Amino acid sequence: MTTVAPYGSWISPLSAADASAAAPRYDGARFVADEVWWGESLPDQGGRSSIRRSVDGEVEDLLPAPWSARSRVHEYGGGSWTTDEDGRLYFVEKSDQRVWSLRRGEEPTPLTPDDPQARHGGLRWEHGVLLAIREVHDGSPVPRRSIVSIPQGGGEAREIVGGSDFLAQPALSHDGRHLAWVAWDHPDMPWDRTQIRVGDLADGTVTTWRPITSGETAALQPEWDASGRLVWLDDPSAGPNAGRWNLWRRDVASDLPPDPIAPADADTGGGLWVLGVRWYALLPDGGIVAVRTHGADEVVRIDAEGTARATGIPVRSRAVVEDALGSRVLVSGMAPGVTGIWQLDEHGDVTLVVGSRSDLGDEWIPPARPFTVHSRHGDVHAFDHPPTNPHHTAPEGELPPYIALVHGGPTAHVGGVADSRITFFTSRGIGVVEVNYGGSTGYGRAYRDRLRGQWGVVDRDDVAAAASGLAAEGRADAARLAIAGSSAGGWTVLAALVGTDVFAAGISRYGVGDARLLATDTHDFEARYLDGLIGPLPAAEALYLERSPLSHTEGFRVPVLLLQGSDDAVVPPTQAEAIRDALAGRGVPYAYVLYDGEGHGFRRAETVVHALESELAFLGQVFGFETPGVPAIALS
Repeated sequence: MTTVAPYGSWISPLSAADASAAAPRYDGARFVADEVWWGESLPDQGGRSSIRRSVDGEVEDLLPAPWSARSRVHEYGGGSWTTDEDGRLYFVEKSDQRVWSLRRGEEPTPLTPDDPQARHGGLRWEHGVLLAIREVHDGSPVPRRSIVSIPQGGGEAREIVGGSDFLAQPALSHDGRHLAWVAWDHPDMPWDRTQIRVGDLADGTVTTWRPITSGETAALQPEWDASGRLVWLDDPSAGPNAGRWNLWRRDVASDLPPDPIAPADADTGGGLWVLGVRWYALLPDGGIVAVRTHGADEVVRIDAEGTARATGIPVRSRAVVEDALGSRVLVSGMAPGVTGIWQLDEHGDVTLVVGSRSDLGDEWIPPARPFTVHSRHGDVHAFDHPPTNPHHTAPEGELPPYIALVHGGPTAHVGGVADSRITFFTSRGIGVVEVNYGGSTGYGRAYRDRLRGQWGVVDRDDVAAAASGLAAEGRADAARLAIAGSSAGGWTVLAALVGTDVFAAGISRYGVGDARLLATDTHDFEARYLDGLIGPLPAAEALYLERSPLSHTEGFRVPVLLLQGSDDAVVPPTQAEAIRDALAGRGVPYAYVLYDGEGHGFRRAETVVHALESELAFLGQVFGFETPGVPAIALS
C-alpha cells in the first residue's frame, strides 16, 4: 500500500544510526597468504581504526583495542599499515605516530623511537624492506619530510632520500638497486605539478637521482614491472588524450621516450590527498588492473597487448586498487547500495570480501541520473538522486525539496553512487544532487584547472547552476533548495549563500569562511594551496577579502546550520565561530554544534548520528515538513 504524504515527511526504515553503520571507512586492504586483511574505522569504538580479517564468516580484530592505526602525515594520513609475507603487521599508532610491529598472539612492539616531533605514514613493504614517509615537526617553516627504511628489529629509521617539501609513493625495484618516488614543492599541490624521480641506491640510501618526468605535469604512482621497466601515471598537455591521467612505461636505462599504455579519454589517477591511495596494479602476465574515471569510475583489466575490458567489479565511485598478489586483485570503493572491498580472482570472478549496507532492498536506492547543465564558466557535471520510497508518494503537483551536496577538496570527485547518507534523505522524500563543479577531478586537467584563481566563483556558480537546472526541468521545488558541504565544500556553501539567491538554506560542516585566516592558520600540506585557488599572498590580499564569505555578511539572509569538530587542525573552530557571530549579528536564524574531540571529518558513531539527525531536523524546520522520529533542532 502506498501512502500519500508531503515530501520530506515520508517514513523511512533507515535511521541515522543505520546510516552510520552502513558507511564504513576502509583504510587499505592486503592479501596475507590466503586471507584478506583490511583497515576499518569503527564509529562505535570512538572512531578507532582497526585491522581486521574474516574467519568462517566472522570478523576478527587483528589490532586489539585501544590500538588505532592512523597516520597524520599531511594531516590526512594514509598508508597507516602494511604487512610482510609472513603476516607480520606494521602500523602507525594514532596516539604517538610511531611505527609498531605486531605478530599474531603477541603484544605490539615499537619499531621507531618515541619522538613527539616525528610522524610516519605511507607504509609499504617491498622486497624485504619496510618503507615509510617520515615527517618531522621541529619548528622549521616547513616540516622535514623524507623517505625512510625502518629496521625490523627497531631503532632509528634510515633516511633514503629527502630534499623536497613533499614525497610520496616510493617504489623499490625488484633488484633493490633503484628507488622511484613522487616529489613536489610548495606552492604546487600533487594534482598541479609533481616529478617522478629514480634514484640509485648504495648501502640503502639514494646516492644520485634523475627526473623521469618534466616536473610540469602531475605524475603519480611509479611502479616497477617484472622486466624492470618503470610504469607511472601522467597527464601531459600534448599527445593522445592530452590532460588525462593515463598509464606510461619506460626503460629508465634508456633515453627513449616513454610509451603510452592503452590510452583512454578517462583518468587513471586523482587527487593524492592520502598516501596510501593507488589507481592500478601490475599483474605477472604483463596485464594491469586499473581504475578509469569519466564521471563514474570503472575498473578495467588491460592485457599485455593494451586491450582494456571491464572486470565486472561494480565500484562506481572512490575506487582504489588496494593490492595484487599474483593474478588476484583487491579493489575498494562504492557501488550502488554498498561500500566495500571486492576481490578479482585469477579466473576473472568477482566476490565481495567485506561490505556494509543497510538492510534496505534495491527498491530504496535512488537511481543516479547523470546530467549536464551550462554555467557561465562552461558545462557542469552532476548526478541527480531523486526521492525514492516504495511505500510513499507525494501529493499531486508537489515538487520535492532538494539538497545540493558539494564535495570537499575542492580537488576531489563524486561518482554518482547513493551512499547511506544520500539514501537517508531520499528515502524521506528529499532529493539530492551531487555536483562535480569546475575544479573536480575525473574530467581531465582542463576541467580541473577551471578553478585556478577562481575558487569561490566557479564552484559557487556551477553548483547554483546545477540546482537551478533541476528546478527549471520541473524536478525540484525552486523555493526549497538547500546546499550542504564539508570543508572546502562548506566554503562553497557559504559563498553560494552570500553570492546567489538560489538556496533557501545552507549546511556547512567545518567550512571555510575566511580565506586569509585559512592561509595563515591551516597545516603545511595545504599552506600554499590557496596560491593556485585564489592567488599568492600578500599580493592577492584584496582578492582574498573579496572572495571570503565573511567579507559579505550582508548576503546572509537564509537559515544556516554549522557543524564543527573541536580538534580540527585543517579548518579550526574559529572559522565556524566567526560565521556564527556574523549570523547572530544580522539576526539570521542559525544553529551551531561543536563536537568535542572530533577533527576534520566526523568519526564517532554518536557524532555521525547527531549530525545527520540535525541536518534533517534543520531542513524540516526551514522547509515546513514533519520529521518523524527525529528530534527538533533549536535555531537561534
